[in-house]
Amino acid sequence: MGSGEETGNGGVSGVVRGAVLKALVVVGGVLLLRRLRRSTTRWDHARAVADALSGEKFSREQARKDPDNYFNLRMLTCPATEMMDGSSVLYFEQAFWRTPEKPFRQRFYMVKPCPKEMKCDVELSSYAIRDAEEYKNFCDRPKDQRPQSEEVIADIAEHLTTIHLSRCGRGKRCLYEGSTPPEGFPNNWNGASYCTSDLSIHKNGEVHIWDKGFDDDGNQVWGTKVGPYEFKPAPKSKYDDMFSPLNFSAPLSLEKKMGKAYVIDDQ
Repeated sequence: MGSGEETGNGGVSGVVRGAVLKALVVVGGVLLLRRLRRSTTRWDHARAVADALSGEKFSREQARKDPDNYFNLRMLTCPATEMMDGSSVLYFEQAFWRTPEKPFRQRFYMVKPCPKEMKCDVELSSYAIRDAEEYKNFCDRPKDQRPQSEEVIADIAEHLTTIHLSRCGRGKRCLYEGSTPPEGFPNNWNGASYCTSDLSIHKNGEVHIWDKGFDDDGNQVWGTKVGPYEFKPAPKSKYDDMFSPLNFSAPLSLEKKMGKAYVIDDQ
């Protein structure tokens, strides 16, 4: 009799434990599904890319390691406005570290989800600025001294490039990566007929950009040939770099040298 009662109690306990476990699995699955759905929302990806692009970043380390191919550049990006459809508009500029008040490249970036029919997550398009001079050092100014939303929208000029970004596969250092179509986009700077761009966003806050220009015969006429520029988030203190030779004014011949390695005032 005693052993029979123990067996019966054990059976009831097993049933209860099984039911509890099943309930936990169901609840856990629902929570995980909700979390996955939240993390893979199309607009969440677009916001993640916009956030990752924003801020002050430098190519300082590359310039130290390979000064023949890379310059110490400052990349500065910040929100400018939001379109009616929810797309984020970012202001983007690049300059030499030593002369941040004189950017040689200025753009608007428009960030939004890829169209549903495309196999990508985020569409990143660049646009020229109608009155670029008015936007110099936009991100460094107090908000009340910047062009306001209505003016920003009105100053979005011709479309330049579009990059389609996708989430990086497992095991990669990047979060998102993508490129322009192989045929690129029209560009007539320094003898080019078209240009291409590759971009990747990394887990440590880095943004890698590789812009290249090609002539009608497919010869590269501007942009680095050894690899992308690697822009890393600004350090907490710039004191250590105050006396670096990379930070002194560039020689007069630098623009000619830049013609082979990078783009100044490209169209």
